[in-house]
Parts: sequence; structure tokens; C-alpha cells
Amino acid sequence: MNKLTLSALLVIASAATATSALAQDAAAGKTSFNKCLPCHAIGEGAKNKVGPELNGIDGTAPDYNYSDANKNSGITWNKDQFLDYIKDPKAKIPGTKMTFAGIKNETEAQNLWAYLSSFDKDGKQKQ
Repeated sequence: MNKLTLSALLVIASAATATSALAQDAAAGKTSFNKCLPCHAIGEGAKNKVGPELNGIDGTAPDYNYSDANKNSGITWNKDQFLDYIKDPKAKIPGTKMTFAGIKNETEAQNLWAYLSSFDKDGKQKQ
């Protein structure tokens, strides 16, 4: 009985790990980033547009004129903050100038984070 229980636990753990890995697909996130391209840039040579360039997304973009709402939000960008924000930016930071309906699908948001976080602050893809 113990071997059967252990085997079942291993199968469950493996499935959970596989689900987690699938939940962060940078290639799918690159496709989702097309929704962001009108306002944001990423990669080598990226510049601020209507929204900040997103290289090295942990933190803030230098030389970007954030709205007062964003400046006063107290948010330091990281994965958890981003995933909460991207669902509904105006709900997370009332008064933000970001006019985007949000990404409600959790898998799509995770994939987008995987893509964005694959770039370092200089716009180079991390290995």
C-alpha cells in the first residue's frame, strides 16, 4: 500500500510540475506581447513609447514619465505585481494613464511574464 501511495504522489507531483512549466511559455508570451507593441517596446534598442520600454521589467524604466498615479502607487514591479496589474490596470492603479483592458486569462498573463522577464535591463535575451 505504501508503494502505491508513493507512486500516486509522484504522478501528482509530476503533473503539477508539468502544469507549472506549461503555464510559463515564453514563445506564447511573445505572441501575447503583440497586444502591448502599440505602446511598449522590448529588446535591444527599445525606447519608451506611450508606455515605458519593458527591458528588465523588475523595477521601473529609467527616463519614463510615469503618471502621478503610478509614481504614487508604491509598487515595485515584480512577477506578482505584474500579474495582478495586467488583469485590470485601472483597477490596480486608479488614475493610471495605461488604457488597456487587461489580460484576464491567467495562463496568457503567465506566458507574457515569461517572455518579458526573459530580457535583461539592456534588452538582451537571458540565456
